[in-house]
Amino acid sequence: MPDDAATGVSLSRAFFDDVVAPLLSASLPRLRFGAGRLGTGSDVLGFDDDVSRDHDWGLRLSLFVPADAVGDVSALLNDDLSDTFRGLPARFAFTGESLVRHHVEVTSVREFAVARLGFDPRDGIDVHDWLSVSGQAALEVTAGAVFADPAGELGAVRRALAWYPDDLWRYVLASDWERIAQELPLMARAAEVGDDTGSRIVAARLSQVAMHLAFLLERTWPPYAKWFGSAFAYLPNAGPVGGSIAAVLDARNLATRHRGLGDALQLLLDRQNALGLTAVETALVPFWDRPHLHPDPAIATQLLDGITDPDVLRLPRGGGSIEQRTDNVAVLTRPEARRATVRAPNLNMRISQKLFPWPYRRR
Repeated sequence: MPDDAATGVSLSRAFFDDVVAPLLSASLPRLRFGAGRLGTGSDVLGFDDDVSRDHDWGLRLSLFVPADAVGDVSALLNDDLSDTFRGLPARFAFTGESLVRHHVEVTSVREFAVARLGFDPRDGIDVHDWLSVSGQAALEVTAGAVFADPAGELGAVRRALAWYPDDLWRYVLASDWERIAQELPLMARAAEVGDDTGSRIVAARLSQVAMHLAFLLERTWPPYAKWFGSAFAYLPNAGPVGGSIAAVLDARNLATRHRGLGDALQLLLDRQNALGLTAVETALVPFWDRPHLHPDPAIATQLLDGITDPDVLRLPRGGGSIEQRTDNVAVLTRPEARRATVRAPNLNMRISQKLFPWPYRRR
């Protein structure tokens, strides 16, 4: 493979500049088109390596044209696109498919956004739209490289999806703190009854939530599981928080798990306080009259008390975003399933009500 094809994005850019754009300009000179390497694929996130190249990697491109030109452009590429570029095939079958075809995705900006998100952000984004967007779905639109955007349509979509409005940001932050509050005492209780495996499983789940909280605090969309830790390593606070999380995952006893989670959560709270979102001194406080700890309830309360948007205030306390509600891949990868989940009837509770589901009451 040529040295200048070191990444999928650089290869896609060259393919567009040297092959696709000249073909379109020569055959359809009045056509305005945009392009980029967006959507799925490790290269979109900048994490592709030698292993990535064993499947679904190569001459891939998203090509954006007016909706009424999609058919003509698709036909042109099917007929006239060169067979190879820099020694790589322009047509190949994706994993699990038998159809050999080119992978220049021809679409309009609106169709692309709806396919990834279930809506076009340029039409406005309501609270349920926001909550239906997983970090990975947002990254499939915002993280990749844009090679051409003459009408500014891609830029408009990406800017609209940059980050939550402030009140929704507070809401999802509070939801992570409440997720931690619901399960942290269970880590200790499981260990007390001799269930070390159960305690370690809870600790691992809480570690993931703490890392998710770190992404939220840095206004950074988290990718799906394969690249979650890799992307986390680039966050500003990743070193100290990550070190504490590593201690939790390596811990052989409850005390070390507690200490690691406590250290990580204190660092995250300090960051949150520095952002002016809360003013709480200590992350963990005693849990009732037991020798357990849980997050200070004031953390979530102060986050929620800063919300003024009536639509956000009507959301169920602790419900959170789609990826705070489920880790089911079949849901997270389908926009229609994500949207149905966040809009489904759920707890008849509002932010003003306390969340303490029955399984987590003191026992």
